[in-house]
Amino acid sequence: MVSPNLEHLSDDARTGPVKRFLKATEIDSRLLGMIGALVLIWVGFHLYGGIVNGFAAFITPRNLWNLSVQTSSIGIMATGMVLVIVTRHIDLSVGSILGFAAMMMAVTQVNILPDILGLGHPAIWLIAIAVGLLVGTLVGAFHGWLIAYRGIPAFIVTLGGLLVWRGATFLITRGETIAPMDSTFALLGGGPYGAVGSTWSWVLGIIASVGVVFMLLSGRKQRKRFQFPLRPVWADTFLGVVGCGLILGFVMLVNAYPWPRGIVRQYAAANNIEVPDGGLFISHGFAIPVLILILVGLAMTFLTTRTRFGRYVFAIGGNPEAAELAGINTRWVTVKIFALMGFLSGLSAVVASARLNSASGNLGTLDELYVIAAAVIGGTSFAGGVGTIYGAILGAVVMQSLQAGMVLIGFDAAVQQIVVGSVLVVAVWVDTMYRKRAQ
Repeated sequence: MVSPNLEHLSDDARTGPVKRFLKATEIDSRLLGMIGALVLIWVGFHLYGGIVNGFAAFITPRNLWNLSVQTSSIGIMATGMVLVIVTRHIDLSVGSILGFAAMMMAVTQVNILPDILGLGHPAIWLIAIAVGLLVGTLVGAFHGWLIAYRGIPAFIVTLGGLLVWRGATFLITRGETIAPMDSTFALLGGGPYGAVGSTWSWVLGIIASVGVVFMLLSGRKQRKRFQFPLRPVWADTFLGVVGCGLILGFVMLVNAYPWPRGIVRQYAAANNIEVPDGGLFISHGFAIPVLILILVGLAMTFLTTRTRFGRYVFAIGGNPEAAELAGINTRWVTVKIFALMGFLSGLSAVVASARLNSASGNLGTLDELYVIAAAVIGGTSFAGGVGTIYGAILGAVVMQSLQAGMVLIGFDAAVQQIVVGSVLVVAVWVDTMYRKRAQ
């Protein structure tokens, strides 16, 4: 029964200011929780490093730039893992597929194509990438076929795949490391030459900011057209300011990290540039792996929210039996989900092997744990039917921040594994509690 003192108040007035703010802006409370956790992790490692090591080196342009590059490979696969988990499956083989695809690309561009096309041929890196993507897609599709059309549980199929493809990776070269990669291919891994520089970073940042404003205006127009409730003008303005501010702030961050002095001297000598006494400041800008992750995130968001395939995926995850009765070919959709997961694993293999400029038998080991943890931390529910792409990418940033922070302050590898495992369990527990409250 409503208190007499509150009977004259509206429903909005009875709620707290935080709930009214979240309702007006339509911001997911779990998203705010992840952002808050990320800030705590960054600040905690920064302060801890200052107290224990005598210097605080976590929240710096150099470390955060490297963190963004390190997150790219896991983040790319995490976007695909969202679809897998949403449909109540699991894929334990993504790390092994990454290693197998990377080794196939390395053998192709180092041992095979130079003898056919000639050393340094401009098509080598393109053919190698095509091989990696094709291998990943075919392996993923094969797993999907076994799951959908042969009725083998995804856990068993992908656990077997984890062992089979890791073993196949070793057999290809008998455990040897294949290096170096094609020079153009290596740029896809980041580094001073694998970044777009200051000018193009500002161009991309401005384009992205314009895109944010356009999406807000277009969304408001569509709501009016279909007579849906509109967000308050101040809420749209707030979202636009925050969105553009984060984008431009990210641009400032990546441009604040300069090339190392040795590489600057080499670049200046090769281009007849005179280096002043104070040194030459050349910004890295956005690393190519980060741009690949952003493009994948946008494409996967469009796929899951704007296409029939995306609607089918979430319908299957919400209620598989009802989806099949509604005429959805659930088995074929399952094959496509795992084929897409394999494709993204192949793409991650491009980034990971290019970054190391080599491929080895242990590349991608335990990546499946980080990928699953990233998706779950990002709000993807093992119960099915719930998950977001941006949440998975943010979850990947959280996981990589934990790993990078522990390495930076000198934690043992055993402690790192304990932390990762604990975070995964806690994330699933939080998801369970959240679903119970929502019921």
